[in-house]
Amino acid sequence: MDKIQFHNDLRRLIEILPPKIVEALKPYNLDDAIELVLDLGRVGEIRYSDKRTDFIGSDIIQEEDIEYITSRIQPFTNDNRSGIAGTLHRISAIKNRQGKVVGLTCRIGRVVTIACIKDFVLQNKSILFLGRPGVGKTTKLREISRLVADDLGKRVVIVDTSNEIAGDGDTPHPAIGRARRMQVSQPIYQKDIMIEAVENHTPEVIVVDEIGTEEEAQAARTIAERGVMLIATAHGNTLDNLIKNPTLSDLVGGVSSVTLGDDEAKRRGSQKTVLEREKQPTFDIVIEIIDRNTLAVYKNTAEAVDYILRGWPIRPEIRKVDQVYENKTKDEEEIVQEKVQQEEETLASQKLKFSFSRQEYVKQVKDFKKIYIYAVSRTVLDKVLERLNLQAEITRNIEEADIVIVHKAFAKGGTKILSIANDYKLPIYYVRSNSMSQVQKVVKEALHITDSETLQGYYDDAERALDEAKAAIQKILAGADNVELHPQNQQIRKLQHELVEQHNLSSESIGEGSERRLRIVGGSDFKNAG
Repeated sequence: MDKIQFHNDLRRLIEILPPKIVEALKPYNLDDAIELVLDLGRVGEIRYSDKRTDFIGSDIIQEEDIEYITSRIQPFTNDNRSGIAGTLHRISAIKNRQGKVVGLTCRIGRVVTIACIKDFVLQNKSILFLGRPGVGKTTKLREISRLVADDLGKRVVIVDTSNEIAGDGDTPHPAIGRARRMQVSQPIYQKDIMIEAVENHTPEVIVVDEIGTEEEAQAARTIAERGVMLIATAHGNTLDNLIKNPTLSDLVGGVSSVTLGDDEAKRRGSQKTVLEREKQPTFDIVIEIIDRNTLAVYKNTAEAVDYILRGWPIRPEIRKVDQVYENKTKDEEEIVQEKVQQEEETLASQKLKFSFSRQEYVKQVKDFKKIYIYAVSRTVLDKVLERLNLQAEITRNIEEADIVIVHKAFAKGGTKILSIANDYKLPIYYVRSNSMSQVQKVVKEALHITDSETLQGYYDDAERALDEAKAAIQKILAGADNVELHPQNQQIRKLQHELVEQHNLSSESIGEGSERRLRIVGGSDFKNAG
């Protein structure tokens, strides 16, 4: 929405105000105003984005002033909100115990540019916005809806509970572009409309404002697990707050209490009972809105939650709304990925050839399994296969599969899949939920993994390697030029690289063969590496 459109919309808000308030507003510039506050028996206020407050004249608000405004807008809904058709403004009521309106908050709707996170939107990952009231969560949600629908050409459906995103009235505001809008009659039905949007309107992207209940959090997970990109806001100022919120923590993977063995607790230097992430987060990226012009981005929600729960330091990427962040072109990114993949395949091949005899090498390749899944979270299974370093991959074609894993709760809907699996005499395994622990348990059973000591050894090696990387990061942040880590295998080096990236630092793999290791770059070397 350009400046002319904003002032046209602002005039629509001023038109519903009593003449004495309109006259008192003339000396003020409302371009940076957030809301007008009109309470019975008090002088009206203008509140700005920088927390300034101006008084509207000197006359106190009378009952007839409140009635003048309420008679010119639609009746208030159950959540005491109303709006002006064709605009983005929101009028919220404060009522007394008898239901009489005694105060009004007139929120001024506007559109802002959000190009600073366009590169994250292009990744097709689900994004969750957090922030205190008044910092512009809904405003940014509105612009992302337009960006995804118009610039990226995706099918976008907005679940608009209070008509804040697309404005009041049956015709959505032009600010959302080609995105479609589904209105919600009452806030308690938001979760139902979220599911209805997916089932009835084949969206590629769902946009939701203010996820606030456990049922809505579950609906969000259902949407994400169906492969639909989800962009939403939630109650909570920071990621740390959200993790501690039992109602909404499922949005970022949930938290469960785990009891460690004596040796493990001693090695970690922690108590025997610790908190750990329970499952894969619903949202891949979390963005904290610090103020209207500053965003803190956690690019990997799962790792960010793990770090916070373990007490490890983590530094989000800070972005400014008025800056453009260049991203590598697709061709460049593909070239880099191909080089990395070729390097990893070469190293893995060398590792097999040198680590096993000829018979063992052939057996390792022969034991490679392809897994077909039904209603099981691919993200969770990918993570299990990666962390356990298993010789297996997920296939989209059941005819190529060696194993079938099915979510037990959805088995009735997969009768055809189960029939085909039986025809091919494929072993079928069931998971009760999409939690990491449940999927891991079934995968180990399906792949006949019984050497628990080997798996524990891998976990111990990875844990020690990450602790070493964490200590090295602290040295870099304290001013060290660079730190080299001990040699590790390909999978553990990848975890170390990800840990370094979370702290906005640079790392590189150096050395050959069994001496391949990470070098974390800092100080003057960091500038040269950049």
